[in-house]
Amino acid sequence: MAGILYIVPTPVGNLEDMTFRAIRVLKEADLILAEDTRTSSVLLKHYDIKGRLESHHKFNEHKTASMIKERILAGLNVALISDAGTPGISDPGFLLVRTCAEKGIEVQTLPGATAFVPALVSSGYPCDRFCFEGFLPQKKGRQTRLAELADETRTLIFYESPYRLVRTLEQFAEFFGSGRGCSVAREISKKFEEHRRGTLEDVASWYREHEPKGEIVIIVEGAPEKKREKKSYAKFREEETDDNV
Repeated sequence: MAGILYIVPTPVGNLEDMTFRAIRVLKEADLILAEDTRTSSVLLKHYDIKGRLESHHKFNEHKTASMIKERILAGLNVALISDAGTPGISDPGFLLVRTCAEKGIEVQTLPGATAFVPALVSSGYPCDRFCFEGFLPQKKGRQTRLAELADETRTLIFYESPYRLVRTLEQFAEFFGSGRGCSVAREISKKFEEHRRGTLEDVASWYREHEPKGEIVIIVEGAPEKKREKKSYAKFREEETDDNV
């Protein structure tokens, strides 16, 4: 009988954000796959989880996904974790899930920590509809993607490195307009958590003077809805009649 692939979120900051179910699944799993075994060992030791640990990251996932699939088909229950947050969200995981799903293997994804959710909710911008972009391309295709997003009316969500934050905010101001609102969330769920809100110009200016550190999520206000031309019913009927002549 085939085993199960568990996708297990881990805390993005405070270790207390781990769920009871996540702890149980990791303790019961035959094998735990980790993005970085050194990072994950700290978490596992904290919760006295002593399961077998192997690496599964973006540099080896194409090679290991098929082998892991075969081990699950042979009966192993495997849990996948990343350094922080939910695997598959800007972290390794998608390829393994797809490989297993294609073979009919049961995939159970536990709900839990994902950095962009608290950043979005805390931003003050609409969170009923949003567009998650994760990390933008560093070079090829970056400007094209920004131009495409300039008229996106949904709230925009990006991940970014602290070393590129100022330059990214400056590019957003260039493509979206310097007066567009944004919120930069830094070190979510950690001791020095910070949310800096304002226009793109203002927030970029702040971080030019205050060097950012830690994990960063950028929330950008969506573009205003464009006014659509409203046609009267009479005008619509007139055009329809013309088309049928």
